[in-house]
Amino acid sequence: MRRLLLFTAFALSGFIWLSAQQPQPKKPTVASKPAAQAQPNKGRNINITLTPLKNCKVYLGSYLGNGKALVDSAMLDDKSHGVFKGPTKLTGGIYFVVSPQLTIQFDLLMDSQQQFSIVGDTAAKEKVVITGSAENELYKAYVAFTSSRGQRLSQLSNEYNASKTKEDSTRLRNEIIKVDKELQDFRGNIMKNNSSSLLAMLLNAMKRPPTPAIPVVNGKADSTYPYRYVKDHYWDDVMFNDDRLLRTPFFEGKLDDYMKNLVVPDPDSVINEVKYILLSARTGKEIYPYLLTKFTNKYMNPEFMGQDKVFVYLFENFYAKGDTMLLNPASRKTITERAYSLMANQIGLPAPALDLTDTTGKTISLYNVKAPFTVVAFWDPNCGHCKEEIPKMDSIYKAKWKAYGVAVYSVNIYENEIPAWKKFIKEKNLSNTWIQAYETKEAKTATEKAGKPNFRQLYDIYKTPTVYLLDKDKHIVAKQLSLEQFDDLIETKRKTSKN
Repeated sequence: MRRLLLFTAFALSGFIWLSAQQPQPKKPTVASKPAAQAQPNKGRNINITLTPLKNCKVYLGSYLGNGKALVDSAMLDDKSHGVFKGPTKLTGGIYFVVSPQLTIQFDLLMDSQQQFSIVGDTAAKEKVVITGSAENELYKAYVAFTSSRGQRLSQLSNEYNASKTKEDSTRLRNEIIKVDKELQDFRGNIMKNNSSSLLAMLLNAMKRPPTPAIPVVNGKADSTYPYRYVKDHYWDDVMFNDDRLLRTPFFEGKLDDYMKNLVVPDPDSVINEVKYILLSARTGKEIYPYLLTKFTNKYMNPEFMGQDKVFVYLFENFYAKGDTMLLNPASRKTITERAYSLMANQIGLPAPALDLTDTTGKTISLYNVKAPFTVVAFWDPNCGHCKEEIPKMDSIYKAKWKAYGVAVYSVNIYENEIPAWKKFIKEKNLSNTWIQAYETKEAKTATEKAGKPNFRQLYDIYKTPTVYLLDKDKHIVAKQLSLEQFDDLIETKRKTSKN
């Protein structure tokens, strides 16, 4: 399936290029808001002197989720001077200056004024001087303090690991605690005393709640409390509609960790989280479409079975209610078709009806098959993977499933491959108790004329083999698993039903 990208851009040695001058990137996959946001009077005017570079172009870049983007360029004259200039302001965040060779020289904060000067040297990147920006003065002090304390912590850690006496270990551990507290207090003071600053926003977005000790309540340890506490406070002081979050190297990683480690992977739990994040981000001009696209990409082809329900939720509650305006026609078509292919085959729903023709010309209805479990397998007799998997399934069936009363409803997906289909069944000696069926050309034509979805759409058959497991009532229990996983699930379900 096609992957949707919020920003279409040109790859440049690990960067993508986003023009801050143009209203949209060239040929967007998903129509996006520009990197720059219009302001009534002033735009950006950032003077730069970067020695010893002369008569060459340098770039201004920013973080963009998990990637990096180039957003502006400046031509340096014979005195190493140039200007990043434009009629609009850039979204605030962490930016960097990039050399003509596309190597990052140093970081800076893009403040709300964007009228400042940079003086630097490619041979002494750490000595860059930024004037006219209170945000960068604060950032410089923060970097200097945390760097010195970080070095001290590293030194103390090495000494602690090499300590040979209990007294030394205790002394060094106390010193480590003291220096770490100084770091935490310094960050805390910035967030308290400069609460409206960009740096405070960044520090709030970076921080993760400490894991508390397990409390004892009425003599019983509450082992789930640390998890609940961390999850409840994970996003304290973070506003999901703040576009500046995208221009950091840590926000998306923090979000990914949260979804992976703190959110229960069942679809309904994921939907609750996604819903909260997207509704909170709704007024963000850049971050909202970015997050919507991120979740769309992730759950259109999910890692875990059943999570495609999240994608269907996104389609029904966002795209179908107007957010297709974020998409170009090709992407809108891809998302819509994918959603309709998944709606009818969600875990827990009744399986779509199948009334197909067997090898003798008799119509066999899926819902007339009586069995505690039914495996529905869609395959192509000329598919290389099918040639391996279908006989393997038959072996498992003969060894175990047949004795369990499992039924197999096997479907050849191509009505023009009947000879090859029958030949394969015979050559591989597939079980004669399987239901072997296909859709006749006449039935296919009738379905098309009636404007009804065909079984390929209803069962989301975009690869072969595609396999489903149904319960006795023909509700979907599982799909898109390996044969071994289907077998394990049948064993588990049988044992559970006996208890």
